[in-house]
Amino acid sequence: MRVLICGGTGFIGTALTRALEARGDEAWIITRHKPAAPAAGFRYATWDEWAADPTLGGGTYAIVNLAGESINQRWSAAAQQRVLQSRLIAAERVADIVRRLDEPPAVVVNASGISLYGHSYTGGSAGPSSDASASIVNESGDSIRPFDESAPARPADFLGRTIMEWEAAADRIPTRRLVKLRIGLVLGRTGGAFPLLRLPHRLFVGGRLGSGKQGMPWIHLDDIVSLILFSLDTAEMSGPVNAIGPETVDNDTFGKTLGRVIGRPHWFPVPASLIRTALGEMSCLLLTGQHAVPRKALDHGFRFRFPRLEDALRNLHRSPSGERA
Repeated sequence: MRVLICGGTGFIGTALTRALEARGDEAWIITRHKPAAPAAGFRYATWDEWAADPTLGGGTYAIVNLAGESINQRWSAAAQQRVLQSRLIAAERVADIVRRLDEPPAVVVNASGISLYGHSYTGGSAGPSSDASASIVNESGDSIRPFDESAPARPADFLGRTIMEWEAAADRIPTRRLVKLRIGLVLGRTGGAFPLLRLPHRLFVGGRLGSGKQGMPWIHLDDIVSLILFSLDTAEMSGPVNAIGPETVDNDTFGKTLGRVIGRPHWFPVPASLIRTALGEMSCLLLTGQHAVPRKALDHGFRFRFPRLEDALRNLHRSPSGERA
């Protein structure tokens, strides 16, 4: 299979490229600038080179679009515009190039985000999932109905609104099958959020953030890579797909589990007011969240390597040699 990966030099894209090459696929990384020291065995093309030759010298079976500026920066008006425009422009460039292909790709997997659903309901109110049997009760006794892919989009902040526009741009890509991968918190050993989340606990100041009841939809890096491959390979997978692990946890439960795994206390709560003062609008990343389930992936037979949070964290807390990291 020939796969083009937009944003392939990032955290997820690099892992995906390695996985594609490992199973014998031909992966091309589309990037703004080729790296000075390219990874051995990787193929690179700039956006301009791809636009000049949409086939890159061969047929394209699939495109994975992960391109977009990082949201891990203070959300000034200028930063918000960069975050939004980087996603819209990438999707629009993909659509323009695909329109010029004699044969469109069989599938496009476009990144999206779980924040599109808005903030989860707690304290006895259920979120807008279509499955009433899906309600769960957290450790505080709150009734929560997780969002599945049938839940309507109800963006409640800048990130949710950005994702709404991002998905609308992706819908304009003329492909036979479009998968919109609604990604949660991706946990990897040396990248993503895990090293930052682990740091306060390692310094003995770990604790809940705000109320601690906000959802933390998470997924292990290995599983999101496998889910992308599964989406490429499975003809029945289309439309929105929640790219999160099947175990639904809130912030306090996540922190308690992390503390237990690394042998540190979970005892130092951080008031929401302090987080808002320090981060401004970006504080919604820490103080709000979604309780969600990967209904479509499970219904189509996808099997998670790390379905339980504790198992995922224990794997990440160990170095490749098996020692604690």
